[in-house]
Amino acid sequence: MIESLHIENYALIRESDIAFGDGFTAITGETGAGKSILLGALGLVLGQRADTAALYDSTKKCIVEARFNIEGLGMEALFAEHDLDYDSTLILRREILPSAKSRAFVNDTPVTLPVMKEVATRLIDIHSQHETLTLSESGFQTELLDSFNGGAAARKQYSEAYGEYTTLKRELEVLMAADAQGKRDLDYNRFLFDELQKAALSDGEQEDLEKESELLEHTEVIKQTLSSITQSCASDDNSAVTALLTAKSQLSKVVSFHPDLEELFNRLDSSIIELRDIMGSIETIDNDLIYSTERQDYVNERLDTIYRLQKKHNVNSIAELLQIEQRLDEAIQAADNMDERIKTAMEDVDKAYSKLQQVAEKLTAIRRKSATFVEKQILPTLASLGMKDARLEVRITPAKEFGPTGGDEVTFFFSANKGSEPREIGKVASGGELSRLMLAIKSLISQATLLPTIIFDEIDTGVSGDIAVQVGSILRSMASHMQVIAITHLPQIAATASAQLKVYKQVESLAGQTSDTTQRTASHIRPLSTDERVHEVAVMLSSEPPTEAALQTARELMSACPHRSVK
Repeated sequence: MIESLHIENYALIRESDIAFGDGFTAITGETGAGKSILLGALGLVLGQRADTAALYDSTKKCIVEARFNIEGLGMEALFAEHDLDYDSTLILRREILPSAKSRAFVNDTPVTLPVMKEVATRLIDIHSQHETLTLSESGFQTELLDSFNGGAAARKQYSEAYGEYTTLKRELEVLMAADAQGKRDLDYNRFLFDELQKAALSDGEQEDLEKESELLEHTEVIKQTLSSITQSCASDDNSAVTALLTAKSQLSKVVSFHPDLEELFNRLDSSIIELRDIMGSIETIDNDLIYSTERQDYVNERLDTIYRLQKKHNVNSIAELLQIEQRLDEAIQAADNMDERIKTAMEDVDKAYSKLQQVAEKLTAIRRKSATFVEKQILPTLASLGMKDARLEVRITPAKEFGPTGGDEVTFFFSANKGSEPREIGKVASGGELSRLMLAIKSLISQATLLPTIIFDEIDTGVSGDIAVQVGSILRSMASHMQVIAITHLPQIAATASAQLKVYKQVESLAGQTSDTTQRTASHIRPLSTDERVHEVAVMLSSEPPTEAALQTARELMSACPHRSVK
């Protein structure tokens, strides 16, 4: 249950601390006093989006802090999942900065809004006037049925089966789309693959061919050059070798007469040997270098093939062409094997669908049982709320196909008057009838839910008099097993509460100043004593100041509530 709420710098509230007890608490006040502001502030710690326009003072941050007693709610696993410190006292805090940045905390640990919201949804059910409109929506009606007879567990089982089925179905659709595309591309891929395979490319081949092509192009000039070198160095009496041999012979005659000549003689001898070796290598190269028109044609043709394939596939190397060849081979193999993969995937989808049918039938059976239960349980409550001739029929029909919530179409048919044929709720029920029907439903749900707190925002719309007394009685009955907080404008409901908080507005001066330009309206909330409650209920019955008759009626209303004595 929620124990307290601290609000600072939010909307019309400068600062307020609100304590809540167990049982049934009514929140009252004039229209526009700020009752719904409390829900807005509470919504912040429940994970709703924030807006800096809601700041009381746009230069300061807004702080909303709610304290809960969560002992016995079994939330330890949730805290462990998000690595949060667990304590039986839970504090949710939200801060909205003037810069529009928002911060959320769970027990002083910073968290994301989704985490805060996940924690909060285990604590409070807020019923607003807007939610009454959802009563006519099939989704809400379906969830209502799933609240009873183990429907939540069956719905979870169905959701898992539906998720498995839709996943496998999507995978099958992807395979079939790939198969269709593969079949369209198969012939072309085969042509490209065969072309590359026929080329029989090898890595590094291009570089070798380009070098050979260059050599073949220059064979004639190379041979002419080598022949010229041979001619000048070793082929006649005026060659370099002959000159060196003559110099060596002449130097040998005087080498013994000068110490330095021996070294020169040896160097000259080495040069002759080296030059002869060079001439030998040149002769070998010249003999081996044979120009072939056929070879040059082959090399050029081979390079043309390589260049054409590279241009065709928009790459720059044989290595990349080989990678493309491999990918084409894999695509062809995949296309050839796709039929078998699709067959296996279809079998998996069929199995998942059979399982889905089974759990869907189980869920439908539970819903039909819950529909009968809801019809029987709702009608007495509606009768106590002045709708003794009301009829509620829950019709469950097969949906066209399985959806996220099952294979059923759930529709509530309603009639408020005797002799009227039930029709869909949204088409026949008035605002007041919807409010009473929703209250009856919430009363029924509260017996099955584990939520410790429910907050009603003007559930009394469209009711008055004795019906309002019955609304209060139902709320008090719900409060026997959960905390109930109701924002109300009806004295009959306020009188049945075990505690009452009053919201009011007053004009205050800013920073101790008293001029009109430095004054501002602020909302406040405070608990009422028993005498103050009698006065407040009397004002709600009549006016301010209340008449004596209104005061007496207020006493009678409050005395009618069990376990309370009003003097």
